[in-house]
Amino acid sequence: MEYTISIQKNKNGWLTGQCEQLPEAISEGSDMDHLMKNMREVIKEALEIRKEEFLEARKGERFTRRILYLPNEKNGITKSSKRKQVFA
Repeated sequence: MEYTISIQKNKNGWLTGQCEQLPEAISEGSDMDHLMKNMREVIKEALEIRKEEFLEARKGERFTRRILYLPNEKNGITKSSKRKQVFA
């Protein structure tokens, strides 16, 4: 998946980034490479937190999960979905 990062230089000269798709994912870096490394980490953390919150809210419910792969717009590759039963 691709994420768009809005980047600004802060008053200390560091770069501050915020993910447009996950607004809670915000980080800083002394340069672009440092910022992108930090953004990868906060995006992973934000996704994991959202998943945990989702599953906790549905604790005790029976539901089906499917994984949806979106096509890669750069090369047109699409993966098929897989089905998994979950009993919370």
